[in-house]
Amino acid sequence: MNALEAVSQAKDVINVRRVYGEPYQEDGLTIIPAANVMGGGGGGGDTEGNGGAGFGVRAKPAGAWVIKDGEAEWRPAFDLNRAILVGQVIAIVALLVARSVVKTLAKANR
Repeated sequence: MNALEAVSQAKDVINVRRVYGEPYQEDGLTIIPAANVMGGGGGGGDTEGNGGAGFGVRAKPAGAWVIKDGEAEWRPAFDLNRAILVGQVIAIVALLVARSVVKTLAKANR
């Protein structure tokens, strides 16, 4: 596979059909799922036709458009891993601040 073939295949993979899923109906609502899609690739070769190419694609749920009575509303996806990470960072910062306050109070009471 040469670099031009790889780029052509990447174009087929990275497109709007990967971002928005097929709409479906549920309880009188039309739901259109969406994802964040990222991709990249590269390739190279020499004058003798040797070389190669490759690409990768990553997709994460972003949310969904919910359509009811002609009104569209965006509902973002909940990323539990990100929420846990943010909670851990906040807890660490709170512990460091509390430690600093306790040390300051201990020095003031001497």
